[in-house]
Amino acid sequence: MNAADTAWMLVATAMVLLMTPALAFFYGGLVRAKNALNTMMMSLVSLGCVGMLWALLGYSLAFGPGTAVLGDLSRAFLGGVGLDLAPGTPPLTIPHLLFMAYQGTFAIITAALISGAVVERMRFLPYAAFISLWSLLVYAPVAHWVWGGGWLARLGALDFAGGTVVHITAASAAFVAASMVGARKDYARQAVLPHNVPFTLLGAGLLWFGWFGFNGGSALAANGSAVLAFTNTLLAPSATLVVWTALDLARSGRVTAVGGATGIVVGLVAITPAAGFVSPLSAMVIGAIAAVPSHFAILLRSRSRLDDSLDVVAAHGVGGVTGALLTGLFAQKAWGAPVDGLLFGNPRLFLIQTLAVLAAVGCSAVLTALLLKALSLVTALKAAPGEEGQGLDVNQHGEEAYTSGDGALLVLPEIVVDPPALQVRPEGGAR
Repeated sequence: MNAADTAWMLVATAMVLLMTPALAFFYGGLVRAKNALNTMMMSLVSLGCVGMLWALLGYSLAFGPGTAVLGDLSRAFLGGVGLDLAPGTPPLTIPHLLFMAYQGTFAIITAALISGAVVERMRFLPYAAFISLWSLLVYAPVAHWVWGGGWLARLGALDFAGGTVVHITAASAAFVAASMVGARKDYARQAVLPHNVPFTLLGAGLLWFGWFGFNGGSALAANGSAVLAFTNTLLAPSATLVVWTALDLARSGRVTAVGGATGIVVGLVAITPAAGFVSPLSAMVIGAIAAVPSHFAILLRSRSRLDDSLDVVAAHGVGGVTGALLTGLFAQKAWGAPVDGLLFGNPRLFLIQTLAVLAAVGCSAVLTALLLKALSLVTALKAAPGEEGQGLDVNQHGEEAYTSGDGALLVLPEIVVDPPALQVRPEGGAR
């Protein structure tokens, strides 16, 4: 056991765990006030149900020896997971229990990401049941394919910190969930504006901070690979933010705070699979490139009938696919990758990365559809129109984010688009 490696991984685990409350602030600021608490709870509940199931079953399914497709149950209920060294090739120098905890924080935030596609209309208990089952039936198998010695690992697919395992699987599930749950009752008929953009900026900043543990910790040691991933986590989102700002200016002549926060997240997503495999200059190129498809994917979604409330598909899906494919281009043995990418003479890696993307999308989409269909046979997934109008804070939790000083409910105005004018209905909003 190496004390420095263990200390770094303890810190990195705490940093990744912080990302889930950070996501709650990021998502919570983007919704209407009457759904703020419900949206934040849809992130926080993952800390409980997914965290517990990871220790009981998920870790074994992902990292148990098993087959090329799925781990076995030899480590279920943390059997054999103690203070001895974690297994790995090359051998790891941190306790097995710490490795399990670190990987658990990844499972937690991956499931929480899905909520952004169904906020403001999916009922809380069916959602909690869904992400619990999803973490076992989708996340754990894909993690095994890539990180647990499964078939994609054997092919040579590269995913340093979760572009495929985390972001592509979550975004694929988000697309299916948004489609199956259905749109909000006022989607495309009423302006749905963020109620607290500073919350979103706070969430983006905390996500960036936690991402240093997400990517840097994936080296699983305090070494040069961690330094490279850490540095690339600084540089790639910086480049994305600059390009995103330029795109905003070119399109509307303004730079929006929500756009800036989204750009940061897209850059973080895009560099995640490549963080420990590319040079710092390549990381900036990846970040700059990633801004373009995600930016236009958001514009396209806003003109579509898909109510992906907080653009999980455009940010995490398109950003994750871009990062995974660009890893196949920019990976360099000189910067820690096991093989070179296409730009350095190895086209095979790009083909493997493409296969990994398709496999993750297919697995997550199909199993998500089956899970949601099964749950819909037991209980309603979507809140009733009246419940949506009331707001899911009151309906699902019996609480509200904002009240007046004397404890009475604060009624916020609701802006309704009535072309060519905007009308303010004082009776709308939270009740």
